[in-house]
Amino acid sequence: MEKRKESHYSSASRDARQKNTNYDSDIRQACDVMRKGGVILYPTDTVWGIGCDATNEAAVKRVFEIKRRADSKSLLLLVDSEAKVSLYVKDVPEVAWDLIELSEKPLTIIYDQSRNLAPNVVAADGSVGIRVTREEFSRQLCYRYGKAIVSTSANISGEPTPQTFSEISPEILEAVDYVVGCRRKEKKGAKPSSILRLSSKGEIQIIRE
Repeated sequence: MEKRKESHYSSASRDARQKNTNYDSDIRQACDVMRKGGVILYPTDTVWGIGCDATNEAAVKRVFEIKRRADSKSLLLLVDSEAKVSLYVKDVPEVAWDLIELSEKPLTIIYDQSRNLAPNVVAADGSVGIRVTREEFSRQLCYRYGKAIVSTSANISGEPTPQTFSEISPEILEAVDYVVGCRRKEKKGAKPSSILRLSSKGEIQIIRE
């Protein structure tokens, strides 16, 4: 009986090592592509996203072109921790930390007075939407890359948002520079995040529940 138990843990350990190895390879390649100004397709804490370095204006422009989306619209960003939010928002209201910590589902917060970002990733009024991701792959990707990463749904603007990797159109797959291999086989549909607008005075407006 003891022998079977030991075998079970050995198998679990091998699976974990294999998963980490796959993640490491994907993350290294995705980071390399983004450092060169490329665009990636990757799994997030919500739906699959088209992403790039949020500080690279040319890369952000390509994301708009791939989605055929007007560049007058802003894009959402992912970071791996609460501390990173302060790098891209001039004055983060205190209530933001409670909202992030207590949220039971992915939460994107639109902040006033963005900074240190590509001009075309920011809305006309200077605001920016940022989400702290808790999902393992996207969190590690943001951590290893060290900068905010664009996260916009993997579809042509106006078309339905793909809920799983299998629903992403060939046009999108061919347009990006790197497609992450992890989590492609998942069949459970994901949902977009909640969205709040948070003014510099701490006033909250619900955009999407």
